[in-house]
Amino acid sequence: MAKTPIPGSVKTRLVPPLTDEQAAQFSRALLIDLLNSVKDFRAVEFYLFYAPDGAKDLMPELADYNFHLLPQRGGDLGVRMQAVFAELWSAGHRKIVLTGSDFPPFPLDYLVQAFDWLETSVPRIVLGPSGDGGYYLIGMNQPTPEIFADMTWSHDAVLVRTLEKLAVLNIEAKQLPVWFDVDTPADFERLRRSQSASAAGLTHTYKFLQGLGVLPLC
Repeated sequence: MAKTPIPGSVKTRLVPPLTDEQAAQFSRALLIDLLNSVKDFRAVEFYLFYAPDGAKDLMPELADYNFHLLPQRGGDLGVRMQAVFAELWSAGHRKIVLTGSDFPPFPLDYLVQAFDWLETSVPRIVLGPSGDGGYYLIGMNQPTPEIFADMTWSHDAVLVRTLEKLAVLNIEAKQLPVWFDVDTPADFERLRRSQSASAAGLTHTYKFLQGLGVLPLC
């Protein structure tokens, strides 16, 4: 799931120190790096659910032919995530893993772990916790709309509340290693300091950071 990198609509918590245009460029770089990294995972069919609905013409330059492009549907984040799962389940998929796009590429082994966990007829959920108390990845092998119902989002207890719901439903859950979003100036500084400009998987992101003058040129 990804927001189209339109100035003024993405990474708004990074403005300032970034301008609206720079925030959109940063979002675009992160998205391209993430899409490029997961393409190496050959065992799945790829979909990119984009927002807003009218932005389809802007997406092909970011995602190549490996991705089916579909609009996000619904109101809040929970409704939109449930709509993604319902649409893919209707298309015949039975192991579905959904990620966001606000973070640097995570190791592909996390996807291996996620799909291995879902390889069973027993209802299961896999979650990738993020440092802000939410999750960067969620997967399931059975429709489980209950985990999205009556939820509030963008706070530090999203993961905890989701795990509570799964406990009530008696559904086994696996947690992947923690990863981090880049939503705030502190997150941005962490990313800048975390790896060298030649870090694998961050080609476009680090080119953007070099253009800002916050990383040395190679």
